[in-house]
Amino acid sequence: MLSSSPIDLGKVPKEDIEKEILRLGMIAELDAVSLYEQLAAKTKNKKIKAVLLDIAKEEKTHVGEFQTLLLELDKEQIEELKKGRKEVEEFKK
Repeated sequence: MLSSSPIDLGKVPKEDIEKEILRLGMIAELDAVSLYEQLAAKTKNKKIKAVLLDIAKEEKTHVGEFQTLLLELDKEQIEELKKGRKEVEEFKK
């Protein structure tokens, strides 16, 4: 993503704006996690690697914060997450 939004928030219906803001925040944080982990994998400097991985871990916490807020607003999302978990668990058998 790197600073460009995949959606135009100006075109989002008012009743959905908060959910879309949270989803956009999650996208940005996941993008940051990916970037920092990729950079950490490339550096030979142990200190830089440690800092990058620590920051990536913090971004994962931010994802959890956004997800928690989203699940308070979007009950359908809760049900779809449950369905997704169930589908994956069926592959374990």
